Amino acid sequence: MFLLEALNIKHYVKNRLLLDIEHLQIYKNDRIGLVGRNGCGKTTLLDILAGATKPDDGYIIPHTSVELLPQLKRADTTKSGGEVTQEYINQALIKSPELLFADEPTTNLDTEHIEWLEKKLMQWKGAFITVSHDRAFLDALCTTIWEIEAGSVKVYKGNYSDYEQQKELEKRQRIQAFEQYESKKKQLEDALKLKEKKAEKATKTPKKVSKSEASITGAKPYFAKKQKKLQKTAKALETRLEKLEKVEKVKELPPLKMNIPNEDTMKGRIILRLEEVEGRIGNRLLWHKTSFHIRGGEKLAIIGPNGSGKTTLVKKILVEEEGITKSPAMKIGYFSQNLNIVDTEKTILQNVLSTSKQDETFIRTVLARLHFYRDDVYKKVDVLSGGERVKVALAKLFVSDINTLLLDEPTNFLDIEATSALESLLNEYEGTVIFVSHDRRFIENIATRIVSIQNKELEVFDGTYQQYIKRRYTNNESVSRNEEDRLILEMKISEVLSKLSMEPNEELEKQFQSLMEKRRKWK
Repeated sequence: MFLLEALNIKHYVKNRLLLDIEHLQIYKNDRIGLVGRNGCGKTTLLDILAGATKPDDGYIIPHTSVELLPQLKRADTTKSGGEVTQEYINQALIKSPELLFADEPTTNLDTEHIEWLEKKLMQWKGAFITVSHDRAFLDALCTTIWEIEAGSVKVYKGNYSDYEQQKELEKRQRIQAFEQYESKKKQLEDALKLKEKKAEKATKTPKKVSKSEASITGAKPYFAKKQKKLQKTAKALETRLEKLEKVEKVKELPPLKMNIPNEDTMKGRIILRLEEVEGRIGNRLLWHKTSFHIRGGEKLAIIGPNGSGKTTLVKKILVEEEGITKSPAMKIGYFSQNLNIVDTEKTILQNVLSTSKQDETFIRTVLARLHFYRDDVYKKVDVLSGGERVKVALAKLFVSDINTLLLDEPTNFLDIEATSALESLLNEYEGTVIFVSHDRRFIENIATRIVSIQNKELEVFDGTYQQYIKRRYTNNESVSRNEEDRLILEMKISEVLSKLSMEPNEELEKQFQSLMEKRRKWK
């Protein structure tokens, strides 16, 4: 039974066709994650499906009650952004619609409240579509991913991790198709050259034909006929070459190796010490006095609820407050949400070049990794979206004459693709990274140590985010059993997904849905 159907949807922004979707259906119990680059039309599609926006062509057929949780929430309130988001979520769920559309529901929520929302939606009986840049959120809840690309929607079975695996498989298939195309093209080109060469030689008397024989049979007609036949074969090869379906080469990202100042003197050595440092704003205590140190090359995540003092800690490090000692070799680059390091009157390339000692080729490579290609780099910053400006600021910092990145919520306003690109850059960066984030997957993929601020206590954990979560919520024995069971479940899902992609049938579909339900209830 389906709850909503969309037919022949077309929607324009000025003269640009933003969405061109032939047919979509949403079924009972569907849990769909809607993904795609910033500006691809995710919010617009959600609004159209919810009936808040009318498409230029096509129509929506709802068969049930729907509720839209919008992205832009009211600002005329004394409540925090997180409190407003929670209020909207509660109001939407109280109405108990059979179909919920949620646009970035984790906005302004800290990790604790994101997990609260996950549990709410896991227990909720209706269907939903959510736009989210939080990959862990999409993994925990979704059984289907819709990807918007070039105006159309492609459907992938599974959660976000399953979607990533399928995208990687598609990439490998494209690489294989390109290699086959190149091989066939070379084969045809070589055959064409050979026939053309033989056609040229056809004017010469063959060695096996004597002069007397040639005078009897008539050499010229013989050679002309032979040449014509060869030219006809060559023309046929040329036609086959022209009709050979072109396959584009898959872009491979080059590895980055950059020169970091004082790299040798800092790697593995203590570069920052905090001795009996207390967190306080006026009379309000954020955390009790604490001491810890940071070594060169570490990637340290600062986590905790909203208002716990994460940004305060970052600023204390930046200005080297009392009790904090920095190595003279340490050169810090600071990223904050106000983006004050970006000059809006300059181009992307001018901004990034202005503080860099790296050459332009390297800078363009970094910008390409963040999806600023070719002439994109000549755009002025004042015409860019919020997410694009964030990428410019991050690129500028990344190639500056520094060896330590201090980042306060760097993934805010970035789409998933841009966040993954930033992860790639930070993982290859050989300097030190200290960052604040609520993005659990980002922390998981980057951090080698964790600083947690909870209940006015600052704790330093030597290990990854996964290890931190396991230690916090479970004992070692149950973790081992749970992890083993989880891996078995994931293997079964991957196996069924693989079979479904090759030979879809109803029995496999039921098996897949059953496995996805088990994974959804895992928490």
